[in-house]
Amino acid sequence: MKKILTLVCVSALGGLLAIGGYKLYIEKDKTDTIVTTADQSSFFVPTSSIYNTANSVSSAPNFVAAAEQTIDAVVHVKNTSIISAPMSLQDLFYGRSSERAQIGTGSGVIISPSGHIITNNHVIRGASEISITLNNNKTYTAELIGTDQDTDIALLKINAEEDLPFITFGDSDNAKIGEWVLAVGNPFNLNSTVTAGIISAKSRDLSGSAKQSFIQTDAAVNPGNSGGALVNTKGELIGINTAITSQTGSYIGYSFAVPSNIARKIVNDIMEYGNVQNGILGVKGGELNAKAAEQLNIDITEGFYVSEVEEDTGAAMAGIRSGDIIKKLDDIDIQTFADLRGYLNSKSPNDVINVTILRNGKNVVLPVTLIKNSTFVLETIGVVKNASDKDLKKYKVNHGIKIRTLDRTYYNYWKRNGVEEGSLITSINSKKVSTIEDAQRIMKNRNPNEILQIEVINNQGEKMIYNFR
Repeated sequence: MKKILTLVCVSALGGLLAIGGYKLYIEKDKTDTIVTTADQSSFFVPTSSIYNTANSVSSAPNFVAAAEQTIDAVVHVKNTSIISAPMSLQDLFYGRSSERAQIGTGSGVIISPSGHIITNNHVIRGASEISITLNNNKTYTAELIGTDQDTDIALLKINAEEDLPFITFGDSDNAKIGEWVLAVGNPFNLNSTVTAGIISAKSRDLSGSAKQSFIQTDAAVNPGNSGGALVNTKGELIGINTAITSQTGSYIGYSFAVPSNIARKIVNDIMEYGNVQNGILGVKGGELNAKAAEQLNIDITEGFYVSEVEEDTGAAMAGIRSGDIIKKLDDIDIQTFADLRGYLNSKSPNDVINVTILRNGKNVVLPVTLIKNSTFVLETIGVVKNASDKDLKKYKVNHGIKIRTLDRTYYNYWKRNGVEEGSLITSINSKKVSTIEDAQRIMKNRNPNEILQIEVINNQGEKMIYNFR
């Protein structure tokens, strides 16, 4: 018995000594190691999945509210047009007409509770009937109110039984490169499709003639999106999706939208006047770059160089001169011609804008009153403009429009007949012409098969009549 108790005591004593040694030496070293590891880990970003997910969600843009605000206000547009197809044997046998119905589709944006809808002109061009389908699948026949081919904007109207959801206009001038945007539309007839991207660039011109000023985005836009909405994260309309650049016909990363400020101005003009009222600055020239600066012997590579100021325009009356460099219109920086054109396209006649010019190394701000567009491209003649009282007095007539620039194709013909820039046109197809609006109306209502008859007073004061087929 004593031996057993002795053995138990010795075992217990050995255990206590082992535990004491572990606490004194081994665990102390282990604690020091943990402390050291904790200090080193403070130099690294924690990799906890819970932490990263929370931060990712809080910093990511939220498109839900913008999508909910806009999706019901974007509609499906169906364009039915009648085309003449080649006559087939079956048509001849059954005595059928060769005319066929052709269907085109696109998108549109409701901009008023009463049913006004913006879309692209190319979406409804040539339509004999326009059908609108809302997001709730209700379908209406639309009335075409007006179009503007230059900006590719059209205005439609439907009559619904109740007020419709609509999108409010945002200020596209305040949109920033890198800002998140949504494209809402009906690509490939897939109704109510929303895609996201950023604004990649502004004032893009795809024509090569500085007639356009698009917002460029990388939001996916495909056939059928044309006429749909480009909105910011607030759900405000900042553009009308219009075009893509692609070798395949589908989206590859570049899409373009008409800025909302231009679209809104076009719509307001169509509703108030029935046509577009463009505000004209009255300068000619070109955008600056390294090559142009070298040719002009200047060291400025950004801005619009004024080579000529047109007489009787706001620019001339404000004191803008040849050789000036336009740097800003109001608060908008002007680096290219598309910047200039884009801002002016959002303005109307009689609007006053502050033009910042660089002259003799100093910035000068000149308030300029825009005038109504007084030029028109007349077939076979060239560019014509309203004649001044001085022009009429020179040729001793009381009406007429002035030839500003001769058509390049007919230039030699007109020169041989004594017609030069500055000559007057007094009638078209036996109808008196006093303004370019008269000329536009006559040409618009003219039968394409009708002979074009133009009465001109040349620079010798001789009245001549020319006929063209």
